[in-house]
Amino acid sequence: MKAILTIFSALLVCSSASSQIAAQPLLKDLIRQSFTYFPAIKEKEQSVVTARERMQLTELNKYPDVSADAGYTFVQPKIELPINGEKFQFAPVHNITTSVNANYALFDFGRLKAAIERSKKDIQLAEHQVDYSKCQLAFQVATVYYNITYLRKAVVIEDSVLAYLQENKNLLTTQVSNGTALKIDLLSIQSAIDNENNRRIDLLNSLQKQYNLMEFTTGTTAHPTNQVFDFTVPTQNLLATLTQAQQENPEFSIARDRIQQSTAELSISKLADKPMVGLRAGAGIRNGYVPYVNDLRFNYLAGLSFTVPIYNGGKAKQQQKFQQQQIVQQELAMETLSNQYKKDLMQALADINSAQERIKNTEGQIQQTKAAEKLAYQQLKNGVGTHLEITLASNRVQQASFTRLQYEYQLCLAQLELARLTGAKYWE
Repeated sequence: MKAILTIFSALLVCSSASSQIAAQPLLKDLIRQSFTYFPAIKEKEQSVVTARERMQLTELNKYPDVSADAGYTFVQPKIELPINGEKFQFAPVHNITTSVNANYALFDFGRLKAAIERSKKDIQLAEHQVDYSKCQLAFQVATVYYNITYLRKAVVIEDSVLAYLQENKNLLTTQVSNGTALKIDLLSIQSAIDNENNRRIDLLNSLQKQYNLMEFTTGTTAHPTNQVFDFTVPTQNLLATLTQAQQENPEFSIARDRIQQSTAELSISKLADKPMVGLRAGAGIRNGYVPYVNDLRFNYLAGLSFTVPIYNGGKAKQQQKFQQQQIVQQELAMETLSNQYKKDLMQALADINSAQERIKNTEGQIQQTKAAEKLAYQQLKNGVGTHLEITLASNRVQQASFTRLQYEYQLCLAQLELARLTGAKYWE
């Protein structure tokens, strides 16, 4: 009873958590746009259409097969016998026959039903594969989206560093002209500015590559202007998170579909030794009826057929054993998948907790480095500081700012990974 309550509570928590994921409308629009643009999604959706057509083809086996036949045969020598001094013809020389024939499986002992159920499992698998592909594509788009966020924020930090160094360069230029500073100091700070400009160029190059990736996945040429890590996922305990993944992640649905497919195949295999009762009928015209063998006459037929397998070398039993082993293999694959997801979920939760703690620890570091930077500028302005102190202070501020930015970025990616693992559809 406790186990049932625990699972029920976990499901309620999962349902609540899935609805509390925060994703911006722009990100949702980009993801939905990628679903209609990306060719791989269209390919998977086409597989669903193909599976449905295949099931319709299977369902058509419940209807009879009707065919029309016509034939002409010339036979020699003529078949005739002398009777009472006259020759009597028993068969025509010109044999003509036309007919419409129908065959219908009257009782197949569940074969057609089993085949239809197998086709339904194929459709279900194809649909879940579409969902899985969409989840993977959504994760890719979201990752690119927040890569852009990271790089744009990094450019902003770089711009602030350059502005600070340029301000110091202007101050040094005045001091050099006044003879209170050396030209080597001015050259050194210009070298620092050049290095930061090169770093900014690298950031912009990486940013353009992410824009290209966004266009590749969504087809849009518009550049997202997001500068906030606004994706949040409520964290839960490992049991609730794993339960949510098992219930909502399409990869688990696919694993269950494969088990059901193998089970359906086993059901079909068990019917291989069942008999088949069929109905056949036909009607048409033909000649050859004694005594007027050349006259065309209407004829018809109707009958039942009964077919039962007697011996097939043990292939049916071996096929059943094979399908049973397939079921066992798919069940073990499900266990492997659960074990893998448990490990990945543990890692994602650990990454989230770690990033959150690190972000808290960077607040004091940033405040301290900015205060030191301000002090170094005042000292240089008053003639008691050096360009080296300015450069070091600027580097420390930059390093602290980038460190915090990286932790925020890592937290966002860890939350994206958690959403992917749990199968949350945050784009809806």
